[in-house]
Amino acid sequence: MPDATDADGLTVGQVSTRLGVTVRALHHWDEIGLARPSLRTAAGYRLYTAGDLERLHRIVVYREIGLGLDRIRPILDDPATDVPGALRAQRAQVAERIDRLKQLGVGLDRMIDAHERGLLLTAEQQAEIFGPRWNPDWPAQARQRYGDTTQWLQYAERSASRGPEEWQAITDAMTGLERALGDAMDAGVAPGSPEAGRLVERHREVFASYFPLTRRMQVCLGRMYEADPGFSVHYDGIRAGLASWFRRIIDADARAHGIDPDTATWE
Repeated sequence: MPDATDADGLTVGQVSTRLGVTVRALHHWDEIGLARPSLRTAAGYRLYTAGDLERLHRIVVYREIGLGLDRIRPILDDPATDVPGALRAQRAQVAERIDRLKQLGVGLDRMIDAHERGLLLTAEQQAEIFGPRWNPDWPAQARQRYGDTTQWLQYAERSASRGPEEWQAITDAMTGLERALGDAMDAGVAPGSPEAGRLVERHREVFASYFPLTRRMQVCLGRMYEADPGFSVHYDGIRAGLASWFRRIIDADARAHGIDPDTATWE
C-alpha cells in the first residue's frame, strides 16, 4: 500500500464524523476486508481516498435499509449479484417488519386504554355481557380506587387482550360458580368440608381471570363480600345469607391451609 501525506486522504476520525459511523465500525470493516483505506501515512495511519469514501457511503446506505454486512459485500464486489432482486427481498422483509410494528402499535394502544379504562368494551357490550344491573362507571371508579396497585396492572394487562367473547366466557364461569355456591348452601354444605374447599378453590381459579388471587387475598375478599353492601346485596340476591356463608367457607379453607383469617392481609 503506497504511503501518502495527510492531504491525500481522510483519517478514520474524519470519516467517522462525515458519515456518522463509529471509529470502531470503520476498524471492523477494515479488519474483515469490507472497506479498507487505500492509503497510509508514513507513520502508518489509515487514510481514506475519495473512492474509499464512496464505497463507505454505499455501505452506510445499505445498512440503513437493513442489509447485513454479509449481504452488502456481494452487492459491492460480485458483478453477478442480482442487486434489484436483493433489494426487493429486503423491501419485502421491511414490509413484514412494518406490519409487525403496526400490530405492536395497536397492542400498545389497547394496553394504554386498558390501564386507563379497565374494560375495552362499549357500554352496550358491558350491559349485554354483565347484565342490566351493571354500571359502566364501575371500571373507572375501580381505577380511581385501585389504579396504583399491582392487581390493577395485572387486570389491565389481561383486559388488553380480551374481547367480548372472552369476557362473556369469564362472566359465564363466574355465574356458574355463584349458582353452585347457592346450591351448596341450600344443600347444607358445611364450611371446612371437602366440597366447600373445592368451591373455594374454584373461586380462586375463576377469579384469576382478573388477577392472581392468594388465599390471604381471598380471605380479604370474603370479608368485603360480607361487609360491603354493594357485594353483599349481590350475593344475598342469589340466596339469602350467601354473602356470610361464602365468607365462612373461605375462612375455613384458609385455616385448613395454616392461615388465620382474623389476621390475614392483602398479600
